Amino acid sequence: MNINKAEFVISNTDVSKAPQDPLPEYAFIGRSNVGKSSLINMLTNRKKLAKTSGTPGKTQLINHFKINDEWFLVDLPGYGYAKTSKSSRKKFQKLITDYFKKRKNLVNAFVLVDSRHEPQKIDLDFMRWLGENGIPFSIVFTKADKLSSNQLGKNLRKYKLRLLKEWQSLPEIFITSATSKLGRDEILNYIERLNESVKDELKNYLEKDKNDEQNL
Repeated sequence: MNINKAEFVISNTDVSKAPQDPLPEYAFIGRSNVGKSSLINMLTNRKKLAKTSGTPGKTQLINHFKINDEWFLVDLPGYGYAKTSKSSRKKFQKLITDYFKKRKNLVNAFVLVDSRHEPQKIDLDFMRWLGENGIPFSIVFTKADKLSSNQLGKNLRKYKLRLLKEWQSLPEIFITSATSKLGRDEILNYIERLNESVKDELKNYLEKDKNDEQNL
């Protein structure tokens, strides 16, 4: 997939105010400081589409970007940043939960994981929650350039073995680096395949849902 157009559409804290276009949607989410904004900028080939910051927890809204006028990329708040207040963490949790449970355009969630670390409980718990709620997701390992290929391989094997203790099979997994653009083509081609497979189904589903609401 070639990205010829990437434009910011809207930021909000209310999923009901998200764009109403009948387009497939892909959400990117992970722990704070996992490199989400850098990855989004790398995927779209735009230096400042998503705002990067050295301060974890900077993304606090649902941010919609329309790509090629064909699909939405959604930048969601990070989870698990201890220095945010308890009330802020609760607000982010509700925002994220509402989005995943109510957003009917959502095709897939890309869960970002820092490839340098051992499997983290907060990531595993979040993936489990997605699975329990029937939300399709993929795992994106970030910052692969920070490790030797040998260490990267060890970390990935450890993560996969940990996941297979709970899951019968593994989701799609991508290895990425915002610096070297590793994994860019793989993720975009995966999105392109999903777009083709859900195009007619999503359109019919949203039209039916709209008609149902009008008949109430």
